Amino acid sequence: MRGWRNGPLAVPGFRLLVVGQFASTVGDYCYAVALPWLVLGGRGGTAQLGTVLACYGIARVATIPLGGILADRYGGRRIMLGADVVRALAIGALAAVAAAGEPGLLQLAPLAVVLGAGSGLFLPASYTLLPALLPAEQLGRGNALSSMANQFGGVLGPSIGGILVALWGSTPALAVDAGSFLLSAAVLLGLRPRKADPVAEGSPSEAETDGPGFADVLRRGRLLHVVMVVALVCNLAFNGTMEVALPDWAHGSLGAADYGILLTVLSIGSLVGSAIAAKAPATQQPARLFALLAVVMGIGLAGVPYAGGAIGAGACIAVYSVASGWQNIVAVTMLQTWTPTRLLGRVMSMVMLAVTGSFPISVAAAGLIVHRIGPAPFFPVAGLTIALTVALALAQPAFRRHRNGQAFAS
Repeated sequence: MRGWRNGPLAVPGFRLLVVGQFASTVGDYCYAVALPWLVLGGRGGTAQLGTVLACYGIARVATIPLGGILADRYGGRRIMLGADVVRALAIGALAAVAAAGEPGLLQLAPLAVVLGAGSGLFLPASYTLLPALLPAEQLGRGNALSSMANQFGGVLGPSIGGILVALWGSTPALAVDAGSFLLSAAVLLGLRPRKADPVAEGSPSEAETDGPGFADVLRRGRLLHVVMVVALVCNLAFNGTMEVALPDWAHGSLGAADYGILLTVLSIGSLVGSAIAAKAPATQQPARLFALLAVVMGIGLAGVPYAGGAIGAGACIAVYSVASGWQNIVAVTMLQTWTPTRLLGRVMSMVMLAVTGSFPISVAAAGLIVHRIGPAPFFPVAGLTIALTVALALAQPAFRRHRNGQAFAS
């Protein structure tokens, strides 16, 4: 009850935001099930599916920096609202096309570009909203609860989407996704930032020229440099492991059912990690906690193929995902409190670019490496890479000495 009365959930706007995020995530996973079945159920095949996904991914990566700029200029809430409305219209159009017959690449590709661009604009803007809703001391818990809402949606969404597609085809699942974007937009429309400053409300301000500029933060923000390098390297290791090495190992050593269970464990573990972050007291040395969790992640990942089959692999993935879920909250909160508020969208867009931009490189490199050495050795290599990268980050004084709430100093 104390957390309800005094914590982030006591803020009506935050409660609404969590509901909107949950609904939107359920819709996203309905789309993730519906799109492949829609394409593969026709004459398109995997080549068409890959092309559509590439259109989405390229558009998302290309618009992430723009999303950060627009969020800082006009307010994150407005950019998120616009992105949700546009994506609702695009998904609604896709549902209509699916209901009318088999869509071709000329119909799917432009819609995928619109959806990817909407996601790219939305992502950095979403990180600016919580600091406008919650006081700094509640940001860590708020980030954790927000992440939990997304992860709950990630656990339920695939099942809901699968049932809808199995019973009635792709169109109803796409309609649910369109409705979830509209619900999220309605929530955002009703939100009002806690902070009354003009920048938080999305209006130009003289404050735009006060204090350090974005170029100053990029040039002299050593903490940002370290976090971006860590995010880039860790995601290079993680994406290649989960998208290439894990399915290849599971295909040869386990089976499809066990592979599905491992992915479920990954989602549930992240949810548990966020829950721990929500309950844990704020640490005064977030960088050290971040590094400790990275070592745990590395150990868990390294042991997956050597832990004695599906049960042991599941336990290792659980260890990894719990630590990863907790670590993500630590990193996001650290950057949100360190970054000048009026620059938060642009700073987070740089971090998101490092995270999402590493995906194609990671999976391509992992495909070549796994082909040469096999899937099992890839896991300890990836785990060691994660642990070693963060250990080297601790050698940087700006990272090692960072304290909770410490802001960028020009």
